[in-house]
Amino acid sequence: MTPDTEPRLIKRAFDPVVDANTRLLILGSLPGDASLKAAQYYAHPQNAFWRLVAGVTERDLIALPYPDRLEALKEAGVGLWDVIARATRPGSLDAAIREAETANLNTLVDRLPKLRAVAFNGATSARIGRRILVPGPGLSLIDLPSSSPAHTRPFEAKADAWSVLRPFLVRP
Repeated sequence: MTPDTEPRLIKRAFDPVVDANTRLLILGSLPGDASLKAAQYYAHPQNAFWRLVAGVTERDLIALPYPDRLEALKEAGVGLWDVIARATRPGSLDAAIREAETANLNTLVDRLPKLRAVAFNGATSARIGRRILVPGPGLSLIDLPSSSPAHTRPFEAKADAWSVLRPFLVRP
């Protein structure tokens, strides 16, 4: 199949995982194929997201069933969403994203009264998110190395970079 005859593969973001206590919003680009198939954020087994956030929150998220992971994030004041609402993309690489429609980040941010930081999981998320987000006073924008296995930085270096999120968490 050539690029001219390849079917359009439209991918859509999940709903945001947030509540009124969200202090930190982590934004990815667009769910990959493994996540879309599982209907779960960061479902690819080699994606380091859950390990990275477990280290930041100091909670054993890996052992929890997916719905409990999301609840644990919300208890820590962490929300999830993506900067792209829908796009065409064969496969899961950000470089293959075409015809992207951005998410309405500003509306979501305006609905989160305790929000103190928005963290971008990877360069694509940061590039798009920083272009469309209009941060209010006191809102920090943080660029993080991607949790994706396609981003080959060692896990320890990613974990060190992600540790800047700790001050924005709700502590038990």
